[in-house]
Amino acid sequence: MSKPLLTAIHHVALICSDYPRSRAFYSETLELPIVREVYREARDSWKCDLLVSPGVQLELFSFPDPPPRPSRPEAQGLRHLAFAVSDVDAVVSVLDERGVSCEAVRVDEYTGRRFTFFADPDGLPIELYQAG
Repeated sequence: MSKPLLTAIHHVALICSDYPRSRAFYSETLELPIVREVYREARDSWKCDLLVSPGVQLELFSFPDPPPRPSRPEAQGLRHLAFAVSDVDAVVSVLDERGVSCEAVRVDEYTGRRFTFFADPDGLPIELYQAG
């Protein structure tokens, strides 16, 4: 194959239990800029696109009475969402000031990179991974 079939991740979609709370968490606490936000009346659902990096978005959805996540952390499906950061300690410090508790920073035994986890308002595990 001369070119890869898949070239990049375009977006990750999350269904929120409390849309305003999750919208505030991702757009204010994590400082992801809102690209667009629409109310889809036929579905009684909000959709908010947030910019993670050029060409990569996080989509937040609300739906009436979504079922809860089956278990944490090893349920089938999405295990966690990881964001690249330049300085794990600096981001952990900012999140701590904003009331977000992170696990102890660890080192990936294979890459030597530092990382940690915290949870979004619905308990979804989010990883901060120190990029090169």
